[in-house]
This record gives sequence, C-alpha cells and structure tokens, in this order.
Amino acid sequence: MSLDTVLRVGTKLILPFVALFAIYVQFHGDFGPGGGFQAGVLLAGCVFLISIVFGLDTAKRVAPPAVVTAMVPLGALIYAGTGVVSLLLGANYLDYSPFAHEPVHGHHLGIMSVELGVLITVAGTMMALFYAFVERDRQ
Repeated sequence: MSLDTVLRVGTKLILPFVALFAIYVQFHGDFGPGGGFQAGVLLAGCVFLISIVFGLDTAKRVAPPAVVTAMVPLGALIYAGTGVVSLLLGANYLDYSPFAHEPVHGHHLGIMSVELGVLITVAGTMMALFYAFVERDRQ
C-alpha cells in the first residue's frame, strides 16, 4: 500500500467530518464562539485539501471557479439584503425584530441570515485566492 493511497483514503474519510464541523460552527455561531467566518474558512479548507491530495482539476470539479467567483458578491448581497428587508419592514437597518412574531425569534433568524452571507463570502474569497495563487505558475 503506497503513501498516496493512504492519503486519499484518509482524506475521503475525514472530509465529511470537517464539512459537518463547519456546519456545526455556522449554526453555533450565535450561541458561542464561531460563525460564518470560521465556517467559511473550514469549508474552503476542504477544497484546499481536495486540491492537495487529488489535484487541482478535481478541486475545480468540486468547486468550479465560476461558482466560486459568484459566491463573493452573493454572500455580500445576502448580508446587505437582510438589512434592506428590515428597512422594508419598518425597522432600522439590520434590526431583526420584525422578522418573526417575537423579537427574540426575529433576531435569531436575522443573525443566521447574516452569518450565512458571511460564510458564503468568506468561503468564496478564500477559494478564489487559493485558485489565483495555484494558477499563477501554471500559465
């Protein structure tokens, strides 16, 4: 058994757990340490690991550059859109109170929406930077 096989099998075994931990960090972010930034870096790290072990072409099939490029402004739009929705509902910008029947529930929904936007932007930015650095010497 070669070292390459061990790395490939080990990577296939650990990637789902890293992605699951990223989801946990995302949803736990409004109760404790963590949130969109940390979860975005963890998800981008999954793509980095795929690229290191399986090659850049495989990583680009998992996270195509066009999707990665679209993720950066999409996350910012989700973040800003959350504030616009609160304005349209008659509250201040990023005041989540009118998002639900009780202000506490509205705050929870608003924070989760903002953190989702941060996750998408951070993951997209990290992957875009990684692709840019890796492809720099390939041309």
